[in-house]
Amino acid sequence: MSVPDYMQCAEDHQTVLVVVQPMGIVPEDQFFRIYKRITSVSQVNIWDSQRVLFIRYRNHYPPENNEWGDFQTHRKVVGLISVTSCTMAKEWPQTSDRFHGQKEVFGSTLYDSRLQGEVAEQQRTDVAFYPSYDDCPDVEKRVEDFVESIFIVLESKRLDRATDKSGDEIQLLCVPFEKKDFVGLDTDSRHYKKRCQGRMRKHVGDLCLQAGMLQDALVHYHMAVELLRSVNDFLWLGAALEGLCSASVIFHYPGGTAGKSGARKPGVSSAADAGKRHRPGALMTNGISADTSTEIGRAKNCLSQEDIIEKYKEAISYYGKYKTAGVIELEACIKGCQSVGHSETSHGGFRIPAERRLHQSRPAVRRGEDPAIQCAVRALRAHRLPPQISVLQTRRSHAVCGAHHP
Repeated sequence: MSVPDYMQCAEDHQTVLVVVQPMGIVPEDQFFRIYKRITSVSQVNIWDSQRVLFIRYRNHYPPENNEWGDFQTHRKVVGLISVTSCTMAKEWPQTSDRFHGQKEVFGSTLYDSRLQGEVAEQQRTDVAFYPSYDDCPDVEKRVEDFVESIFIVLESKRLDRATDKSGDEIQLLCVPFEKKDFVGLDTDSRHYKKRCQGRMRKHVGDLCLQAGMLQDALVHYHMAVELLRSVNDFLWLGAALEGLCSASVIFHYPGGTAGKSGARKPGVSSAADAGKRHRPGALMTNGISADTSTEIGRAKNCLSQEDIIEKYKEAISYYGKYKTAGVIELEACIKGCQSVGHSETSHGGFRIPAERRLHQSRPAVRRGEDPAIQCAVRALRAHRLPPQISVLQTRRSHAVCGAHHP
């Protein structure tokens, strides 16, 4: 993975990724007019389950980044919306082939896909046809239906993988560069089985966070940290710690930490609403279990605001052990900076004593390392910068080196 997202924030870990792309000849102004309407559906309330699914949209996404989707599920493209123009029935076979080709790029991870635009009427559930780009009044409603179909698949995967399968062989999840390293390993050893269990726990934590089950996500992340630490699986231990930080940040700062989520509704309800919730584990009338995460306010599973910074430090130090995880390390630094800045500048926030700042167990900065990473690490160590300054400095540093922003 070589393309960092400088606008990443901790809240992105609870989003599902949907790519919206033009297909064929689509005027740029018309595409972005539709794209703006599609992206206005940034969150969907899931029926009466008191859970919300958050969506992150991109009009371009490197396929190589998608390969890291098992490592952190918010990097996985689960939805594809193709915008096209096919006004004549005889053009449909070619349009259909192109749509199939776009799906193949992300085919292994897609939960659902849609084709929409100026399309000749087709009797297909995955096609939304409109007479013209100016005559498409129900775009937002169709996107909401599309997002709900993604949630159904997400919830199915969450329930399936969260089920205890102690008697079954657990799949070993890998990042791309690891696959060749595990060939020929003893799959019956306790070390290998613990590695599998720890990585799967972390993966389930990601799915729970995306599905709006914050409490469940925290539990799985804590279990993953314990398992992965016992086998020195440092890369995935870093990811489990970062997931734990993200879930805790979402609880402490429901309005967002990156300055771009002002319109986002809180991912969890206020304590005043706790009495209105269903009992933990209860199923709603539609079979979807409610989020009981409000009850974690005093629970040990949620990190304190001070511990969030410590765990970010630890996660970044583990990422620093792997040259191929440079982008992950950089983005984690940015998220850590945002959390530090938000905690110190928000109303009623806290300040960590100087002696507890990030001079202890700080991430190593290696010679020849990406200056963007160096800058973000320095900002995280300084522990005083608001998130806007941290990201600005990181982007400026990277720009000086002649790199391109996404």
